[in-house]
Amino acid sequence: MARLSRDKWLYLLLLPGVLYYIIFRFVPMFGIVVAFQNFNAYLGIFNSPWVGWKNFSDFFKHRDFFNLFRNTLAISFMNIIFYFPAPLLLALLLNEVRSSWYKRSVQTLVYIPHFLSWVIVSSIFYMLLTTDGGVINLIIEKLGGTKISFLSSPDWFRTIVIIQTIWKETGWGTIIFLAALAGVDMEQYEAAIVDGAGRFRRLWHITMPAIKSTIVILLILRMGSVLSTGFDQIYLLTNSLNRSVASVFDVYVYEQGITRGSFSFATAVSLFKSVIGMAMVYGTNYIAKRAGESGIF
Repeated sequence: MARLSRDKWLYLLLLPGVLYYIIFRFVPMFGIVVAFQNFNAYLGIFNSPWVGWKNFSDFFKHRDFFNLFRNTLAISFMNIIFYFPAPLLLALLLNEVRSSWYKRSVQTLVYIPHFLSWVIVSSIFYMLLTTDGGVINLIIEKLGGTKISFLSSPDWFRTIVIIQTIWKETGWGTIIFLAALAGVDMEQYEAAIVDGAGRFRRLWHITMPAIKSTIVILLILRMGSVLSTGFDQIYLLTNSLNRSVASVFDVYVYEQGITRGSFSFATAVSLFKSVIGMAMVYGTNYIAKRAGESGIF
């Protein structure tokens, strides 16, 4: 109580974030029970009949299960391989810039795409990639090639998703890494320069070890959403021609729950995603701690 009284203003600043998680994260968890019911909106949660594990059994036996699982994992791991290192690389590059005005200008420019909605981002990519006057296809034609149906080709779908994610979120993702880099002791760099270490040596032996714990924590948290690829982006890019690779859990939950009204089935799928995500967090955290890192708990 003494600490609470002493730091009351700090706890007051914490209050909005705590209320957000209580209202929008913890309270709705009561709805998990719908996954074990044959939910009827007229009967409500308390009066709907219980069916046990039937919704999960139906989902695992569904002909779309393995396709959904494969597509979701493919996009998720491609994001980890290609997108996750992008903010780190950009932060390392910006950290080497000595001109403060140039550094701030670049930071501002790369932050801007984060504030654009996925609808706008998809519209921009549509204008670039469409076969009907798209800039990229016009360039290909000028070079003597033939038009490529980027937006309807299953082979290009995942590539477009990754490029969109990198373009939109890389700048915003640098914030945490730049904050971690700001905490590196400058005396270590000065001592390394005196010893004759070049920029790469300073980067490898000073910078990377200093932010290694931050990288590990962000990777652990990222593994928690391994089955969550984002609804807006995927839904806006999906069409009848690329659906074979575009069908992921997030879109499937929307189609089953909102479009078809199968609330119990959709809740079961969403709960399955959450359980796998929690298992991945615990597993990754365990591996990190065995490797000598602190982990997140």
